[in-house]
Amino acid sequence: MVRSVVDQIDDLLPQTQCTKCGYTCCRDYAEAIAKNDTDINQCPPGGAAGIARLADLLGRPVSPLNPLHGSERQRHIAKIDETLCIGCTLCMQACPVDAVIGAHKQMHTVAAEYCTGCDLCLAPCPVDCIEMVPLANNDTGWMSWAPEQALAARARHDFRRFRLKREREENEARLAARTPTAAHEIKRKVPESDTTAEDRKKAAIQAALAKARQRRE
Repeated sequence: MVRSVVDQIDDLLPQTQCTKCGYTCCRDYAEAIAKNDTDINQCPPGGAAGIARLADLLGRPVSPLNPLHGSERQRHIAKIDETLCIGCTLCMQACPVDAVIGAHKQMHTVAAEYCTGCDLCLAPCPVDCIEMVPLANNDTGWMSWAPEQALAARARHDFRRFRLKREREENEARLAARTPTAAHEIKRKVPESDTTAEDRKKAAIQAALAKARQRRE
């Protein structure tokens, strides 16, 4: 079977799903490259070796990694300080490959074998309990990321997208199944001025932060 150009490009990307290239996932970046809408030097996890692989496939000149998208570095994985974790689940929601294990208001941990080192869990953590730890080897870029790891990461990312889509559709179906009367009752009982779900989430995080501060004191 002849694979499309997009598939061939996607096969040469590290599948860290880190968004550093400016696209939401490696597949979207591959599609943009295939359309000649973007350059091949925007993937820090792939590094110089990744750029060379793409250039060879597409017959484009090799160029240095664009520093606006990051720098090539030794591979890192996320590690959670479990004594500080407040169980807010924000890191779980940010992880593109479901490498964070935990539950709401429960301590979280990272499954190291699944972590792609994307850094996406760092920003949303309200207590800064996550750090990126370098692996023992000194390899950088594509050399630090085995092909089988890339395939596994892509599979986990694709399944996560499928799961989220299914959960969204199931939730929409449940809402649609409600009778007009029930929907009216819900709207009547919950005024628009009441606290929204987002506000409740923020309040819960603030409360957890306060407890974390008390533990430290």
